Amino acid sequence: MQIGVPKEIKILEYRVGMVPAGVRELVHDGHEVFVEANAGIGIGMTDADYQAAGATVLATAKEVYDAAELIVKVKEPQLAECGMLRSGQVLFTYLHLAADPAQTEALVKSGATAIAYETVTAKDGSLPLLTPMSEVAGRLSIQAGAYALQKANGGRGVLLGGVPGVAPGKVLVIGGGVAGTNAAEMAVGLGAQVTVLDRSVPRLREINDIYGGRVRTEYSTKHAVDTLIAGADLVIGAVLVAGAAAPKLVTKEHVKNMRAGAVLVDISIDQGGCFETSRPTTHAEPTYIVDDVVHYCVTNMPGAVPRTSTFALTNVTLPFVRELANRGWREALSRDSHLAHGLNVHAGHVNHEAVAHDLGYEYLSADDALQAA
Repeated sequence: MQIGVPKEIKILEYRVGMVPAGVRELVHDGHEVFVEANAGIGIGMTDADYQAAGATVLATAKEVYDAAELIVKVKEPQLAECGMLRSGQVLFTYLHLAADPAQTEALVKSGATAIAYETVTAKDGSLPLLTPMSEVAGRLSIQAGAYALQKANGGRGVLLGGVPGVAPGKVLVIGGGVAGTNAAEMAVGLGAQVTVLDRSVPRLREINDIYGGRVRTEYSTKHAVDTLIAGADLVIGAVLVAGAAAPKLVTKEHVKNMRAGAVLVDISIDQGGCFETSRPTTHAEPTYIVDDVVHYCVTNMPGAVPRTSTFALTNVTLPFVRELANRGWREALSRDSHLAHGLNVHAGHVNHEAVAHDLGYEYLSADDALQAA
């Protein structure tokens, strides 16, 4: 199979869809890999590194898209990239379609087969291709929040860990999943006072066991959010409903009631955000202020540490890329129902129920799509 790895073009996105080691595995399997020139420069990998692994380096993205049957990326295709996709071509990347009607429409019109990393499942119900980036984003959220809390950056001027004789900052983490737990871990490491909200009592019990009481846990209710938001210095939004738009758990009224200079970091922004006042930002302009509260809503947070992120991502995506290449997408999805959960768009139809529901498309299940293919 011909596999293409284009350079990412989202603003200040330095990750790349595959490291040279991944290329070497695919070439060993008998496939051809085409990599756009300078695609790996953001992670310190040169064109020569990719060529040494067996890739053919092409000068432009169009050449890569024209040559490849399978496109492997990191971030959702920008509209210009959607225009290069064609019927029968397979795209494997993060999509987050429920929060992006323009991209969804463009993918539907392309006729391509789009498989989303974030909706591929594992036997235990987890999301194995989302997990490493959730780990990175969770940890980064505390770094970003601590920086935004500095007075010169619009924050309250609070040091999260405090100092002897001065109380530490208060961190509220909404969502006890992978991102939320990693955020809590970093905040605890800095010495902050940390509270995690979640609606899974077993998960809260696990967090309590992990941290031995160093993290306060509460069952997530409207009352709990109302009470804790007002006193928080830093709030991390780490809510996920797989494939669907994130619920708005923090309202405009909550934001108005927060302390001036408090900080909100919305990890859920890829799925539309879990704060009513959230809007997507970039690494170039990561923050804005609403009612004296600093908002950090960067849609590609792991792109800030692209080397770590790319290697972590390739570790989990490569086995699936090999399956798609070795067997073809139809057989690979037919043999693996968990990979089939990643099918979001195929031949002009939306194949993920939550996306179809949120954006008003007719839903065609992955099974029906496979039978029709």
